[in-house]
Amino acid sequence: MDIRLIRESPDEARRILALRRCPAEIDRIVTLDARRRKLVHERDSARFQQRRVSEEVGRAKKEKRPCEQEVARARELSDIVKALDGEVAGIESEQAELAQALPNIVHASVTDTEEVVAEWGTQPGFEFTPLAHWDIGAALDIIDLEAAARLAGSRFVVFKGAGALLERALVNYFLDTNVRRHGYTEIAPPVLANAATLAATGQLPHLESEMYAMRDDALFLVPTAEPQLVSFHRGQTIPAPALPVKYVAGTSCFRREAGSYGKDVRGMIRIHQFDKVENVRLVRPDQSDEALEEMRNEAESLLRDLGLAYRVKRLAAWDIAYQSAKTYDLEAWAAGVGRWLEVSSVSNCGDYQTRRGNIRVKGSDGKTFYPHALNGSALALPRVFVAILENYQQSDGSVAVPECLRPYMHGLERIC
Repeated sequence: MDIRLIRESPDEARRILALRRCPAEIDRIVTLDARRRKLVHERDSARFQQRRVSEEVGRAKKEKRPCEQEVARARELSDIVKALDGEVAGIESEQAELAQALPNIVHASVTDTEEVVAEWGTQPGFEFTPLAHWDIGAALDIIDLEAAARLAGSRFVVFKGAGALLERALVNYFLDTNVRRHGYTEIAPPVLANAATLAATGQLPHLESEMYAMRDDALFLVPTAEPQLVSFHRGQTIPAPALPVKYVAGTSCFRREAGSYGKDVRGMIRIHQFDKVENVRLVRPDQSDEALEEMRNEAESLLRDLGLAYRVKRLAAWDIAYQSAKTYDLEAWAAGVGRWLEVSSVSNCGDYQTRRGNIRVKGSDGKTFYPHALNGSALALPRVFVAILENYQQSDGSVAVPECLRPYMHGLERIC
């Protein structure tokens, strides 16, 4: 949250925190700011006096007059200015640290309730009782949860044979479509990130307990490719003609799911390691609302290509991520478990991440500004994988392959 908002409109900042149901307090920041303003006034006053005394010393020396008292006073004022500078810097550092823990503002269109804003497709009907993905995967020998438990532990999955091929086909199809159809530049980033990268995009400090940290190195396994793609330009100034920046990456993602004990423990709806294709844009502030709708439509088009019934929800203020100002969730229908499964989250983060990461854009007038950052899953697995198995299952136990994926699966039309 911009420190200027807290400084100039503390009541508005409190309203946003209440809307987000965030227990964070800003009173300490406001108190510190009052102290900072007082010290800045004292410092500037001392600095002004210091300049006047120094000028007097200069004149006295030029005229060869005694000026011992003036020299002593100049040194005294210099020490006062240095001390006040240190106090101000300390307060600003504490303010910045406190502000780092605060969430983003909320877009004007976001309320305290979620809303389904779009739906597409028809939930498939069956002349038999549809199976859940764990039964389909075991019968076809394409996923092995028991082997995954032996290799790593619970909430992992091994894809096998045609299952591994389908997983790879989905990732490649999503990457190719985002590059060729939607004009993104593909990036293959590390799946390890340092703390500065994750702090810039807001995953730290808020989500530290949800991430896997390296024991011997100051690194984390990425929970999503978003921090790597946004922080690609961390600390840099981008020329305005380079906008919009559009990056896409397919990576493995890692989440401890520390707060989800007992939720979706069966199957592969909620697991610790999964693949995801992530889109990120950096755009002009006045274009971010339009860019969000474009990114939402890009994700929807992939679900339409796959023939999966889906719905779009605009999330409530209290349900969006700390770094987001507005978020759409896309949910695909999965017939076997009889549920809507979140397969994409598309967010406008405004300048929250670019300010944290000091990512600027230099315009033709020489002035710089913070671009807006947006991110979206396009799409996340394995829930898309789950939806395909459960919605495309056939009465003979086979699973039809969506037509758009067949070129990526060597022409395979059915998994059987």
